[in-house]
This record gives sequence, structure tokens and C-alpha cells, in this order.
Amino acid sequence: MGIRKRIEGTTVRPRLSVFKSNKAIYAQIIDDSKSHTIVAVSSVELDKKSKVNVETSKNVGKKVAERAIASGIDSIVFDRNGYLYHGNIKALAEGAREGGLKF
Repeated sequence: MGIRKRIEGTTVRPRLSVFKSNKAIYAQIIDDSKSHTIVAVSSVELDKKSKVNVETSKNVGKKVAERAIASGIDSIVFDRNGYLYHGNIKALAEGAREGGLKF
């Protein structure tokens, strides 16, 4: 069963979707009911030179939380996109929690 069948973002609790590559990590907050991306942050935007590591991922999580709270979002559904919950994905989630998001 696919993740998208189980996890769905609404207007009240949008979905925080994570994608990672070897060079960057991306986070988007998506309202699936409207098919609209509300907030997007990437590690490329924050630091163009460094590769993805736990510290960079945590900074991306904090930045996405900061922008989400500025947009009036404080509660989300976390979509790890099939990645295991450890390393960079876990660091991004912890950074988002430290930034003030609830999930």
C-alpha cells in the first residue's frame, strides 16, 4: 500500500513532504485538498556549497517551520516519502519540531 493512500494533508493539517538526493534535501508543506504548495525550502537555498548532512537537514527543518508559522500553520502531517526515519529525515523532523511545528 502506497504512502499517499494513508497520508493526506488538509487545510487544517497540511502535509510536510520530504525529498532527498545525494546533493540536497527538500521540504514542502502541501495542502492536498487544494493541490497547493504552501511553503517550500531546500538545502540549496540555504547553503549552495555543502552536501547534505544532519546539520543541514536540521536547518532546513527549522526554516520550513519558521515559514509555516509565518503562514499561519502550526500543525502538520509528516510524510517521509518512503525514506527510513533516521539520519537526515529524522534531523529534518526534529528541526521542524524545534521550530514550533506539531506532528
